[in-house]
Amino acid sequence: MLQCQESDIKWASRWDSYLLMTDDQIHWFSIVNSLMIVLFLSGMVAMIMLRTLYRDISKYNQLETQEEAQEETGWKLVHGDVFRPPANSDWLCVYVGTGVQFFGMMLVTMVFAVLGFLSPSNRGGLMTAMLLLWVFMGLLAGYSSSRLYKLFKGSEWKNIALRTAFTFPGSVFTVFFFLNILIWGQKSSGAVPFTTMFALVLLWFGISVPLVFVGSYLGFKKPAIEDPVKTNKIPRQVPEQAWYMNSIFSILIGGILPFGAVFIELFFILTSIWLHQFYYIFGFLFLVFLILIVTCAEISIVLCYFQLCSEDYLWWWRSYLTSGSSALYLFLYATFYFYTKLEITKFVSAILYFGYMLIASYAFFALTGTIGFYACLMFTRLIYSSVKIE
Repeated sequence: MLQCQESDIKWASRWDSYLLMTDDQIHWFSIVNSLMIVLFLSGMVAMIMLRTLYRDISKYNQLETQEEAQEETGWKLVHGDVFRPPANSDWLCVYVGTGVQFFGMMLVTMVFAVLGFLSPSNRGGLMTAMLLLWVFMGLLAGYSSSRLYKLFKGSEWKNIALRTAFTFPGSVFTVFFFLNILIWGQKSSGAVPFTTMFALVLLWFGISVPLVFVGSYLGFKKPAIEDPVKTNKIPRQVPEQAWYMNSIFSILIGGILPFGAVFIELFFILTSIWLHQFYYIFGFLFLVFLILIVTCAEISIVLCYFQLCSEDYLWWWRSYLTSGSSALYLFLYATFYFYTKLEITKFVSAILYFGYMLIASYAFFALTGTIGFYACLMFTRLIYSSVKIE
């Protein structure tokens, strides 16, 4: 006959032993590692901003004759082309709007998680909150994409709103639906029911799409952002660049540091998702998110400055891709994690893993790329508004 013994543990705290995490030291190492990267980048940016840029601006503003101005080299020479709209500017507006939507969703989600409103013990609560926030952040996506579109002298704001509302969600829903069909084919209980799929489509078309159009309308109604310098009618020829300033090389190099700032914490996130462990120290995650923002902004500014100094004014897309390339390293790390930590042997399970990680990498690309883009946009507007242009 079993005997019941009275326990000193309160009923409300009966699950605490399962939620106990013993790897705080590793998390602190993750934070210290990320902070070291940020401090290193901050030192580089401070050196550029406080020494090199100050010297450049003082020299440019002290030129006495037009002949001296024409003999100058560096970033001032491309002032007549630096704000020229890039090729495929419509798609840049769409992806910037998508990144803003992701940024708003992630920021609000982590603030609520840090404050304790979203708990990992509530199964599905975090994902539901993220979906709802994504839907309502469509207002910011439409607003930011149309504001940038008007900066590029565009006029068809409805076209931009339509692309913003359907490009990213449409591609993600297509991959998600395909993966769900595979789960249905295996007759697994993990398949998303048809009613849930219908609810997702209803949220997308009923709330998100209208909010994107409302945001685009409000953004396009506002006066266009004026460039600090005038753009020449005839584009300047970009001189031949050194091998290390090659667009592909600099883009791939730029993505290493933002990924390096988060990859240790990424291990715990992947473990909590794929090995069914709890992740609830959102304070660490929020700090890593802030570090990611600073890292993306700083590495994009540094490489943008070097690009302009080499008289290459095609910075719009490169500023987005520089920090956005960290998504490539995220997917490569997910592949490494799959072969070293997971014991998945079934083909369908492997397809599910890589499909979901592809979606996560795509979202990470939009988020980090947008951060780098806005950092470079503010940087270029700041430096070109600080020099005298004849």
